[in-house]
Amino acid sequence: MASSLTTASPSPAHEKTLFGHPIGLATLFMTEMWERFSYYGMRALLVLYLVSGGTDAATGSQGGGLGFKMGAATAIYSVYVAMVYLMAMPGGWFGDRVWGARKTVAIAGFVIMAGHVALALPGQIAFFVGLLLVAIGSGLLKANISTMVGHLYKGADDPRRDGGFTLFYVGINLGAFGAPFLIGTVGEVVNWHLGFLLAAIGMGLGLVVFLVFGRTLSPQSSVVPNPLSATERNGIVVKAVIAIAIVAAFYGTVTAMGMFTINWALYPITIAGLIIPVVVLARIKRDKDLSAPEQSKMSAYIWFFIAAAVFWMIYDQGGSTLSLFADSKTGTLFGWDPSTTWYQALNPLFVMALAPVFAWMWLWLARKNQEPNTIVKFAMGLVLVGGSFFVFVVPMSMASDGTKVSPMWLVSIYMIQTIAELCLSPVGLSVTTKMAPQKYASQMMGVWFLAVTAGDCTTGLLSLAGVDLNGTWIIGMQAALAAGAGFAVYMYRKRVQALMGSVH
Repeated sequence: MASSLTTASPSPAHEKTLFGHPIGLATLFMTEMWERFSYYGMRALLVLYLVSGGTDAATGSQGGGLGFKMGAATAIYSVYVAMVYLMAMPGGWFGDRVWGARKTVAIAGFVIMAGHVALALPGQIAFFVGLLLVAIGSGLLKANISTMVGHLYKGADDPRRDGGFTLFYVGINLGAFGAPFLIGTVGEVVNWHLGFLLAAIGMGLGLVVFLVFGRTLSPQSSVVPNPLSATERNGIVVKAVIAIAIVAAFYGTVTAMGMFTINWALYPITIAGLIIPVVVLARIKRDKDLSAPEQSKMSAYIWFFIAAAVFWMIYDQGGSTLSLFADSKTGTLFGWDPSTTWYQALNPLFVMALAPVFAWMWLWLARKNQEPNTIVKFAMGLVLVGGSFFVFVVPMSMASDGTKVSPMWLVSIYMIQTIAELCLSPVGLSVTTKMAPQKYASQMMGVWFLAVTAGDCTTGLLSLAGVDLNGTWIIGMQAALAAGAGFAVYMYRKRVQALMGSVH
């Protein structure tokens, strides 16, 4: 008699689960953790390496950096961060139209690793090539890896989806938290280039995880959602070649005339970083295909965009202005002298500690029908980030005569900024998806990242113009600008809410 038993075929790897979530989440968690480890580790060293000169004869501490002045270092740092977020838009385009999310992330990983390897080599040329590669790779990866997390779940209504993104966010902050202690310490104390090499190794580990365990990812991540036609591809190639030829001819001429300085590269990028967001928003706002409600929501969104740009202008100085202050103006804490780069671990530490508290608090207030709406949360974030710089004025004034101040001043400033971030950043991401016109649904996240670009390019342009961002008066002015913007958003909240329509 024939047996009625059949052997069940094994489930595909991407359908398996781990602790209730698709097993591919672990792959993306580890990939993003190591990528953030490399990114934040290098970022913790960046400004310090730029301003470091020769060996200090008195202390014997290592120099070996590029010897830039503080203003130039701040400008380079700001332009670099701006480029990372500026590249998120073309990164998303490549994922949607050329390679698909999975292939784009793999290519991005190789580009980032190559960038860190270039940074590990001595000399300005290798440094700026490395910085450019890391910025391009980070933008390509940032735009696509979150999309791949979404692919793991069965639609927007999958009850595990929010939890999956929360775990993914933990991976980001774990990488960011550990990086300053390892990469930062090795780079600052032992050798700058060895620190950058550790960043390359970190990205390499993430890339190995991504490639080896790629079978756990959703097949949807390998699909190109809207592939270019042959005609479109040829047109883009021609335009790209023409643009590259024009840029190469221009800079070749400037170099041949002996006029080239780093400002010839920084000024065009900072100006472009301010113009591009305006052009993109104007193009969307003037699109006649948008319905009247969509037009109204875009008018409201511009308020949020400007507010976010002001916020990031201050917030992202945590790795430049605050880091330079920590390096030269802070003393010991109970006889302990923390490494300058370790301050960069405070933000991810506070995020991991406070994010669950805020999530619980918003739910508790919602149950009591007292949760602040999106506009009020934005206003709170702006006022708080402005308040952090009002606090910063105090230790800056104390240190003006050469006095070393307590590191606890910086701890408090980073904590206030993290609270401000938790009020504004998650809400900004959410409101962007809610208010996006249907036609631009897949592009609006890139538009949100352009607010970071605009904020950092403002900082970069101020530095290039000779404004000392490490001066007490400019810190106070930025604090007043952010707080004033927060109060303006709050005072006009009813008008903005009317423009938002059904979005709350």
